[in-house]
Amino acid sequence: MPLQTPPLRGIHDERGAKFTEFGGWDMPVEFDSIQTEHAAVREDVGIFDVSHMGQIHVTGPDATELMQRLTSNDVSRLGVGDSQYAAITDEDGTVIDDTVVYRLPDEDETPQDSHGDGDADGEPTYLFVPNAGTDEATHERWLSYRNEWDLEATVDNRTDEYAMFAVQGPNAVDLVASVTEDPVGDLERFEARYATIDGVDCWTARTGYTGEDGFELIVPWADAAEIWAALDCQPCGLGARDTLRIEAGLLLAGQDFDPEDNPRTPYEAGIGFTVALETEFVGRDALAAVDAAGVDERLVGFQLIDRGVPRHGYDITTTESRVIGTVTSGTMSPTLEKPIGLGYVPVEYAEPGTTLQVVVRGQSKKARVETTPFIDTV
Repeated sequence: MPLQTPPLRGIHDERGAKFTEFGGWDMPVEFDSIQTEHAAVREDVGIFDVSHMGQIHVTGPDATELMQRLTSNDVSRLGVGDSQYAAITDEDGTVIDDTVVYRLPDEDETPQDSHGDGDADGEPTYLFVPNAGTDEATHERWLSYRNEWDLEATVDNRTDEYAMFAVQGPNAVDLVASVTEDPVGDLERFEARYATIDGVDCWTARTGYTGEDGFELIVPWADAAEIWAALDCQPCGLGARDTLRIEAGLLLAGQDFDPEDNPRTPYEAGIGFTVALETEFVGRDALAAVDAAGVDERLVGFQLIDRGVPRHGYDITTTESRVIGTVTSGTMSPTLEKPIGLGYVPVEYAEPGTTLQVVVRGQSKKARVETTPFIDTV
């Protein structure tokens, strides 16, 4: 099956990007070097093409109820221009995916009417972002439950209609503000509005996946090249995106959790804050039981004390070499210049400062449990 391609695949190729397959997409993994791109985001500003992320649009009289019952957070708290991080769980409380849910201007409003915060007078409208390669399955899940519950809502998979760019770094706000007359600089974290860039209405959210300040922009597919060119800064690939998110202690779907290969609840994965037990959603009862009983294992961050680099799949052991877990993510931190990683361990080994070992290419390396994020984040 051929790989899906982002709208700027040719532009990235001309810029000299190297590509990799990710979630069924052919995406740039680096443009110059991971080190250069990572440093740009930590010290200045960089831009990522993340058009491989899904875009599911939900509207109608029962849109809020549908979103509420299929995501773990409290969607009813969202006003127009608000967003929230949430988990999508199955009946057992296992995380299928994590996502960001945006409350868009209501269906009867146009982007031109909604460059401020807007009012919620029409049919509620949401856009949420499932991870790469999961948009079709997620779309089918929403349709199936909508029909089962007899709810009145329109659910559209618009992944092929929008590009998505992430502008991240300490100078990201100034860069985006310089190319639009709309007041994006006053947006708080997890707030969004439409902003016009070169005559194109872009949904501009103060969210990100790097631990730095910045925006994620959702733009019409046909206008992607124009917007990318307007946001003139260091282009960054998925390689730097990975090192940045590990330093920030952020999860990668399919790696730090996977419903088949590494099933985890939000409480095990360290995202229990996304669970609103006062709401009714698929998996709620199972998660209430987990919340009451506690978990046996938790995701922790660690730093290698000995020389070596932890990688996904490496064993985590006690100091007596008894295997107690597996590395889910690991890298040599460009910012800290130290090897760091994430992995699940029994709760009795999860306290920061606990000494563990990671087996790197057959050799046990001393490691220490650390508080995440590993760096200061916004």
